[in-house]
Amino acid sequence: MTTDAGSDHDVTVDPDDLRRFVTDAFVATGVPGPDAVLLADTLVVAELWGHVSHGVIRLPWYLARLRTGATRAVTTVETVRDTGSVVVLDGHDGIGQVVTQRAVETGVERARRHGVAAVAVRGSGHFGTAAYFTRQVAQAGCIALLATNASPAMAPWGARTKLVGTNPWSIAAPGPDGEALVLDLANTAVARGKVYVAADRGEPIPSGWAADAEGNPTTDARAALEGLILPMAGPKGYVMSFMFDVLAGVLTGSAFGADVVGPYRPTGRSGAGHLLIVLDVAAFGPRDEYDERVARLVDEVHAADPAPWSDGALVPGELENRARVATERTGIRLSPSAWQQLRAVADDTGATLPTATSPTKPTTRERN
Repeated sequence: MTTDAGSDHDVTVDPDDLRRFVTDAFVATGVPGPDAVLLADTLVVAELWGHVSHGVIRLPWYLARLRTGATRAVTTVETVRDTGSVVVLDGHDGIGQVVTQRAVETGVERARRHGVAAVAVRGSGHFGTAAYFTRQVAQAGCIALLATNASPAMAPWGARTKLVGTNPWSIAAPGPDGEALVLDLANTAVARGKVYVAADRGEPIPSGWAADAEGNPTTDARAALEGLILPMAGPKGYVMSFMFDVLAGVLTGSAFGADVVGPYRPTGRSGAGHLLIVLDVAAFGPRDEYDERVARLVDEVHAADPAPWSDGALVPGELENRARVATERTGIRLSPSAWQQLRAVADDTGATLPTATSPTKPTTRERN
């Protein structure tokens, strides 16, 4: 049944209908059609994977930055250095997803030519989930490592000043049966977007995720947003974030440290930098040998005796694959607050809202 747009209950929308709506909203804000399709797909795919923190909750943030000109609606990517296996791109404050898509295409092409390629990106912006891009590289028969820096979210270990970003990174490799093996994580205890989701829903966050502005542990999502996101694994998470800022920010010639501006702010150039390293599997040996060895590794994991609390072990990326299959069947579930935000976007842009229905089945909860 169709639900009232003002409902205080979760609603479910068809993924293709949501993708159409998000695309139309970006086009209405001046983004060229093909770029709008890509940008919308990154948000909808994040929803399908169960990563709500990188889904349509970010749509109003992106639109606000486009309207102020902090992010340029028409993205121009310039090659500023090219040594063959190393390419440096400048996104000139364009849309992060569009800039990163160019980096992926360049990286795969150069890796096939040289065996290995490094693509450095400066002057970019938030690009959504890193796995969206590294999966493409894996499906092209290569292995990818993609690192990015982000606006300050945590303090250096031993300090309480917010100076270091979550600085997420992803590794993807070809897996059996055409699937990719994918790691995608932030170096904090949790991605900051998940704290925004909890604040949006009025829900507490788990202990160990964050501290308030005074550095005291908190389960209040809004206090956490004003304070600090804690590093994963204590000092290990901090030093990993620091070094990824060296790779994605310092090395690339982009902004770094406290100078990076996140998508949550409507003004200020992002300055985000990325580093993509691509390895052509075939350059290291026969592809069929790799396929046999990686399949054996996956089979060993699947054959491991399950723990009492588990249905069995999964390999990296498998949870998202399962979630996508299920969500494409049942539809994407949106919270009342998220639905109201989409309604406001529809009013602002003239894009027609996707048809919403009451959910009939629970959906897989997002992983922490």
